[in-house]
Amino acid sequence: MKRRVLAIALVTAMLGSMLAGCSKSGGNGGGGEADAPAAADGGKVVKIGVYEPASGDNGAGGKQEVLGMQYANKETPTVEIGGEEYTVQLEIVDNESSNDKGPSAASSLVSAGVSIVLGSYGSGVSIAASDVFKEAGIPAMGVTCTNPQVTEGNKHYFRICFLDPFQGTVLANFANENFKAKKAYILTKLGDDYSTGLGYYFKEAFTGLGGEVVEETFQEGNSDFTSYITSAKNAGAEVFFAPVSTEAAALIIEQAASQGLEAPLMAGDTWDSNVILNAAKGKNVQIYVTTFYQEGGNEAFDKGIKEWINSDSTAKANNGGDDTISAVTAMGYDAYYVALEALKAAGSTDPAAVNEALWGVTYTGVSGNIAFDDVNGDALRDTAYVKCANTETGAWDFVTEQGVN
Repeated sequence: MKRRVLAIALVTAMLGSMLAGCSKSGGNGGGGEADAPAAADGGKVVKIGVYEPASGDNGAGGKQEVLGMQYANKETPTVEIGGEEYTVQLEIVDNESSNDKGPSAASSLVSAGVSIVLGSYGSGVSIAASDVFKEAGIPAMGVTCTNPQVTEGNKHYFRICFLDPFQGTVLANFANENFKAKKAYILTKLGDDYSTGLGYYFKEAFTGLGGEVVEETFQEGNSDFTSYITSAKNAGAEVFFAPVSTEAAALIIEQAASQGLEAPLMAGDTWDSNVILNAAKGKNVQIYVTTFYQEGGNEAFDKGIKEWINSDSTAKANNGGDDTISAVTAMGYDAYYVALEALKAAGSTDPAAVNEALWGVTYTGVSGNIAFDDVNGDALRDTAYVKCANTETGAWDFVTEQGVN
């Protein structure tokens, strides 16, 4: 008898749980207004998804990008949507820098009922998750994913950064104009859309200027770059271009210094990190990168985020242990505010309305003016910052702002 009563109680509890779950369900998996959760104080909540790597090859960069969003959320934790105030909740997932695991991380954001997604650091994982967001009807906004394929041919993925065809041309022009380089060595990682893409666009621009290139690739898991550095030296390369992750870059810098490589090391935005500065400090190497923001570009932002990083041990650890401001952090900060502008313009938390509103959003951020083209939702950007690593001070020195002639 007791077993029967217990069984009935369990069934009743299960049915109650199922009904409760059904009562919270909206008509779409993307977090429409019917799904808006309540804050602790009983107010409404809007969720912004953060699809970024916290581990893997790009974990260091992903953490720094998220820092900008977290600081912006701390600074502006609410937004007015359709005449009502909402608390903004960041739903953060780790895509593990993996094209294979990224879609699963993206699906968890869909299940969480986000209205818009920010990320990812890394073009490959952005491309890998694109269809998940598309099928759920949720707009995504890339922060520093520069490969054209992220937004190409779709209407749901936007971005606030410049693209690799532009960045590759800027870097090639800089190599040609500043180093008078006629031969470049290009090292990229197999299977990495960002690495191979930027390598391709650099090659196109450099050879278009009359230059010659020597190209090689390395596979996932490689840690010995001495043979590649030797190849560059033997080829007489005047610049060594390696658009790779910070993890691989640190090893390249160490080994280039030990082998006495005299050619400048050049890379794109992924190298704009204190991981690179720490690897280069005290070494006889030259490092030049293109990026989205130079520390000192906005004094109020710089001061505020440095104070926050230094007051929060977790934030400081996620920033590599110091308060150097990475450009991706500034971009993460701007992306958060662009998302708020889209929510305000939509007047709704419904992802479809937010997607439609994004096309017309403009915003002046710490990284400059932000607006989207009407073809792919790409940012209208025409300037990159070039800076070099100061191996004595362990800081970045501003070199120039450079566009494409």
